[in-house]
Amino acid sequence: MVAVVDGEGHVRYANAMLEDATGLSRRSLTRGRLQDWLAEDAPLRDAVTAVCRNDVATVRFDAILRRVSPGSAEGLPVHVIVGQMDPGSDRVLVEMLEIQQQTRQDREERVIGQVQANKELIRNLAHEIKNPLGGIRGAAQLLALELNSRELAEYTNVIIREADRLQALVDRLLAPHRRPHVVADLNIHEVCERVRSLVLAEFPQGLVVQRDYDTSLPDFRGDREQLIQAVLNIAQNAALALRERIAAGDARIVLRTRAARQVTIGKQRYRLALELHVEDNGPGVPEDIRDRIFYPLVSGREGGSGLGLTLAQTYVQQHAGAIECDSVPGRTVFRIIIPLP
Repeated sequence: MVAVVDGEGHVRYANAMLEDATGLSRRSLTRGRLQDWLAEDAPLRDAVTAVCRNDVATVRFDAILRRVSPGSAEGLPVHVIVGQMDPGSDRVLVEMLEIQQQTRQDREERVIGQVQANKELIRNLAHEIKNPLGGIRGAAQLLALELNSRELAEYTNVIIREADRLQALVDRLLAPHRRPHVVADLNIHEVCERVRSLVLAEFPQGLVVQRDYDTSLPDFRGDREQLIQAVLNIAQNAALALRERIAAGDARIVLRTRAARQVTIGKQRYRLALELHVEDNGPGVPEDIRDRIFYPLVSGREGGSGLGLTLAQTYVQQHAGAIECDSVPGRTVFRIIIPLP
């Protein structure tokens, strides 16, 4: 939300987002002072005066923006940034960020940094493991050829099987870095339908996978196989968490698509984006790992590799998107956001 005000706080310009937030037209806003639409007018008035006098270049503070939109009786918590426009100008730029949005942006920046660090760590660790692993397996095979005892040969077979298991794990860790990004026109509902058929084939009884699609969503450029794998990893995790409900016959997963407007991912603002929700009625993500579910090798399920959500996040981020999770007992929602052209 952006406005340009003069030294008295009179609005000279207001963008569409500020109109939407206050419920006022641009003409109505430009008839008054911006501070009149804050719960307390003194902080903005003092900040505008200080910036106009060149006492400071920028002032930041938190405030409550009043709104007249229907159903919006409560004020909107915002972080206000008052800054200079041009040297000597008697007008200042006022930017307002929703506190919730600012918090989400900070979290996304931390997540992006953490993901990048994890990717480098995984790649380096995987390469360090591969070389000695191949040597261990080769030595065990050669040793097996020299042994005449069936009991001793079983030990070398254990070594070979475990080396193969570790090799498969390493290959999965390196998969996102090896596979080329194949971009073509695709529709998100083709992805959803493929995932739905795969999940139902694996869990044919006791599980319902509901469709809730916005069929007006346009096609976009992306890697179909990567997105199928990302959504499938999330849906399979949901299905595995629903085992008790599947046995009871009331397990449910919902694939929901919606359009979202004026979406911020990281620090980039997009006019239009698609939202894909994967919702289930399972027990929820364990609280002790809720903040770490996208980290590699973190799993809330015994026997899980902890790589499914990590790969899903990597593939979505390769589409300039993001994944969020909201989980309480009885309802878990993974929300995938991907910008649209």
